[in-house]
Amino acid sequence: MALDMSTLVSLCKRRGFIFQSSEIYGGINSCWDYGPLGVELKNNIKRVWWQAMVNREDIEGLDASILMHPKVWEASGHVAGFTDPLVDCKKCKHRFRPDQLQEKKCPDCGGALTELRMFNLMFKTFMGPVEDESSSVYLRPETAQGIYVNFLNVQSTLRHKIPFGIAQIGKAFRNEITPGNFIFRTREFEQMEMQYFVKPGTDEEWFEHWKEERLTWHKALGLNPKKLQFHQHGTDELAHYAKKAFDVQYEFPFGWQEIEGIHNRTDFDLSRHQEFSGKSLQYFDEATKEKYIPYVIETSVGCDRTLLACLIDAYAEEEERSVLRFHPKLAPIKVAFFPLIKDAGLQELTHKLQEETRPYFLTRYDEAGSIGRRYRRQDEIGTPLCVTVDFDSLKDQAVTVRDRDSMKQDRVSTSQLLEFLRKKIVL
Repeated sequence: MALDMSTLVSLCKRRGFIFQSSEIYGGINSCWDYGPLGVELKNNIKRVWWQAMVNREDIEGLDASILMHPKVWEASGHVAGFTDPLVDCKKCKHRFRPDQLQEKKCPDCGGALTELRMFNLMFKTFMGPVEDESSSVYLRPETAQGIYVNFLNVQSTLRHKIPFGIAQIGKAFRNEITPGNFIFRTREFEQMEMQYFVKPGTDEEWFEHWKEERLTWHKALGLNPKKLQFHQHGTDELAHYAKKAFDVQYEFPFGWQEIEGIHNRTDFDLSRHQEFSGKSLQYFDEATKEKYIPYVIETSVGCDRTLLACLIDAYAEEEERSVLRFHPKLAPIKVAFFPLIKDAGLQELTHKLQEETRPYFLTRYDEAGSIGRRYRRQDEIGTPLCVTVDFDSLKDQAVTVRDRDSMKQDRVSTSQLLEFLRKKIVL
């Protein structure tokens, strides 16, 4: 049975994954706050991505500023071309894309519509005390441009030879006309991007390499391979900068949608920034004495979309419980500790074992309600293992470890507990 999105949204709020932003004031459309469990899940996804990208010889990390020189966005084409067509209702003031309309009147109130106009998706603000055009800046609509303008800084300071890449994780902002589907399309979102700089002529080979690497990464998150596919952009879909583009798509309850894009951006970006800045962005190959502007293979993952896919993929409803079957490396809480009942001796030993485990895994302590109820609570937030301390534990120095997925219980010596947990939760 397909998961109903309202069920997932309810679970996310009830268990502390995701809340609507500014909820006490009625909320703000398409903005979401990550709660205690949501931020842990998100950080785990980012950590796994960062390890895959930066824990290698040929890729470096970066954290570029959100606010950049306005000419960056002129060079990138965002000022002139990052627009959507829209019409407004003269009566109710609601805004629509033309492709949403079947008739030439407002679908909400029947009112007359304005003429078509283009709407720039970038958020505009002002830097400094005077609000005029000379002080206009934009919240970045993507993180990639911060990498391009730092290409030579990174290359020269760390003396990298082509090919090499630059990776970063950061917020981006788009004033979307039609956001929706929970955290799938929002106006503030987080990207995990890597731009790989290659010699022209080798770009096709590197494109295929990164295309396969990225699909493999999503499978390694624990996502169902049957719900992952490539979608190739046709000539009518290709961005102006792209020679070739593929999306990694996931089958959401609302259809197949993009969670990552892999693009061959050619030398478009570096050439444009060289033109607009007047600074050479050519790479000099000492071995061949060649000078050239590198081509770029881009991998761009939506962190929020990947998190949503992980939530959907992990969720299961069983006869007596609902459970999130996260891969252990993604689970927000790794181990929960329970005393069988509220007894001083049991509580003391439980806290002692939790403290010994805490340096290695994020843990939780719970003594409220029956053991069954406590198991169900941890199942619903995706905790892989639960450790129960009972009265026998005080005698034999052993505890019961219960597995989330199989619900199998093992009796483990307290002296071997940490090693047992480490083997079960491979990070």
